[in-house]
Amino acid sequence: MKTGWFVCFVLMFMTDIDKMAIVEWECKATLGEGAIWHPTENRLYWVDIEDKQLHVYDPVTKQNTSYPIGARIGTVVPIETGGVLVALQNGIHKMDLKTGALKFVTNPLPDSAMRFNDGKCDPSGRFWVGSLAMDSRKKSSSLYRMGADGVVHTMLSDVTISNGIVWTADRKTMYYNDTPTLTVQAFDFDNATGKISNRRMVITIPPGMGAPDGMTIDAEDKLWIALWGGYAVARFDPLSGELMQKINVPAPHVTSCAFGGKNLETLYITTARAWVKPATLKEFPLSGSLFVATPSVKGVAASLFKE
Repeated sequence: MKTGWFVCFVLMFMTDIDKMAIVEWECKATLGEGAIWHPTENRLYWVDIEDKQLHVYDPVTKQNTSYPIGARIGTVVPIETGGVLVALQNGIHKMDLKTGALKFVTNPLPDSAMRFNDGKCDPSGRFWVGSLAMDSRKKSSSLYRMGADGVVHTMLSDVTISNGIVWTADRKTMYYNDTPTLTVQAFDFDNATGKISNRRMVITIPPGMGAPDGMTIDAEDKLWIALWGGYAVARFDPLSGELMQKINVPAPHVTSCAFGGKNLETLYITTARAWVKPATLKEFPLSGSLFVATPSVKGVAASLFKE
């Protein structure tokens, strides 16, 4: 890596609110995504969509365990009683990490040209997951919600690339990214029923800053957004739309982020090598690695799927 060139690149774009992420686990994930910290196991779960693998990273031992899935995997969420839910291109499955066995749950995707993308569980343990069209059809994808009964509800049906999703501490607001819109949307959220309403735009990503990909929320209800093509994760205030902080990452395609570690003080960041031009990849060879940063704020514990 051309260290001098990279330092110049950082200095050109850094401000007094910027920080720099460092590599935690060097790898070459094609499309690293779906970072989520398991609150009781104290390990980071993440996926490589195109390499069709689930990863579990232990920051204490610095060991990453990989599970070949056999299908594109859009996201992963832990199940409260053990194991995980994985959203594969051929449907949502439960997975036993001890045996690697998959148990099919359901598949709402309308055709094989669609696949699941990002997703998380809401405060009541319902699984929300979105989709995208691999043939780039616009507004042909959806956002789904699945409860313990395995019944899937289509919550949005005019999505292009469904991505980051989070809920506020008071459980009254849901924030959501449809990447090509270059905005963050907000919804009133009814935690008792899982219904959403009053759709509105609350953040517009500034020109040239990248596109909103995965997202997490901190203990102050501020949003941390991974910026595809933006070499960064940015912290925004969803009430004012203000950019509050930016963490620069030595990889162009930043895909997801999750707070983890002791007291949820560490921000884990996934990246991708896919669709990076060869010349850019030569300058940023750590693309596809797992990075970390230590912001001045803590995260909140992820919700697990409740059966």
